[in-house]
Amino acid sequence: MVSISEFEDLRPRLTAVAFRMLGSIHDAEDAVQSTWIKASHVDHAEVRNPAAWLTTALTRVCLDQLRARSRRREDPMFDGALPAEAVAADEHYLQREDVSRALMVILDQLTPAQRVAYVLHDLFDVPFRDIATVLGSSVDGAKKHASRGRGRIASARPDDELSAGGASVVVDAFLAAAGGGDIDAMVRLLADDCIRVVDRSLVPPGTATVVSGARAVAEETRLFADRIRAHTPMRLGGRMVHVIAPGGHLLAVVEVAVVGGRVSRIRIRRPASVAS
Repeated sequence: MVSISEFEDLRPRLTAVAFRMLGSIHDAEDAVQSTWIKASHVDHAEVRNPAAWLTTALTRVCLDQLRARSRRREDPMFDGALPAEAVAADEHYLQREDVSRALMVILDQLTPAQRVAYVLHDLFDVPFRDIATVLGSSVDGAKKHASRGRGRIASARPDDELSAGGASVVVDAFLAAAGGGDIDAMVRLLADDCIRVVDRSLVPPGTATVVSGARAVAEETRLFADRIRAHTPMRLGGRMVHVIAPGGHLLAVVEVAVVGGRVSRIRIRRPASVAS
C-alpha cells in the first residue's frame, strides 16, 4: 500500500488536479479521500510510483463524476444553482492557489474526456500514454481530446488586439471602481445618460432591471461589488466581454458599451455556453 507520509506529501498536488477536473474544492477533497481509501487496500508491490499510481486512481474517480454529471444535465452548473457556502469555499481555494478564474469557467464547458486530457497533460505534464489508459482510448485519441480542449480554451482567451483598445481601458477602470464600491470614480466613467439592464433572475426581488443616469447606475452597481470583484475578461464571438464567476462558477455575462470614452450601456445577462 501507499504509505501515509507518501500520500500526505502528494495531497496538495492531488487536490489541485481534482479541483481543476471537478471545479469544486469539496468534490476535489472527497475524490482525494476516495483515492486514499483505494490506495490503502493495494499491495505495496503493485505501486512502483506512488505519484503516478495515485494520479491515475484519482483521475478515474474524477472521470466517473464528470461522466455522471454529463448524464444528469447538458449545461454546466451555474453559480446561482450552487449553495453559497460551496461557492465561498471554491472562491477561497481559487484565490489562495491563484487559479485562473477564466480557465475554470471554460473547463466546465469541456466534455469529460477533453477536460481530463487537457488538465492532466497541459497543466500537470502527465504523459499521454497514461491518460489513454485512464480514458480507455489510444494515445492518439487522448491527444485529440487534449487538442480539442486546448482549442476551446484558446477560443475564449482575450485577444491582445481586442483587449488593448481605449474602450477596454475604460471598461477595466469602471469594473475596478465598481469592485471597490467607489461611486465617484464610477460616475466619472459613466455617460450622463448611461443605462444598466440586468436579467431579473440575477438580482433580488424588487431590484429594478433597468436603471438610467450615471449616479443611479453607480449607486445600484455598488450593491453588487462583491460579485463584480469575481469578474474576468473573456472573448465571445470575437467580442470582449466580462463574466462574473465566483469560485470559477459562471454566474453572468457583462457587456459594456463605450461611447466617447465613457460607459454608455451595461447589459448583465444569464450566460449561455461560453466555449461553444
